[in-house]
Amino acid sequence: MSVSAVYKVSGMSCGHCEGAVSGEISELPGVSSVKAVASTGEVTVISEAALDEEAVRAAVDEAGFELVGTVAV
Repeated sequence: MSVSAVYKVSGMSCGHCEGAVSGEISELPGVSSVKAVASTGEVTVISEAALDEEAVRAAVDEAGFELVGTVAV
């Protein structure tokens, strides 16, 4: 079973931004898919289990952006 979560990230403006955020989040344990969309600021993450929001926040910070929070799906 996989878990899908959508996060709101501020500061993404281009494909390079999407790649940076996706790259950092995809390194988290259990993550199987990451899709970042700069135009909406949304990052959809599919993982084996629910992720710790602080771990996601740290990954987004590492990429140079700010995690605003989660989006209700």
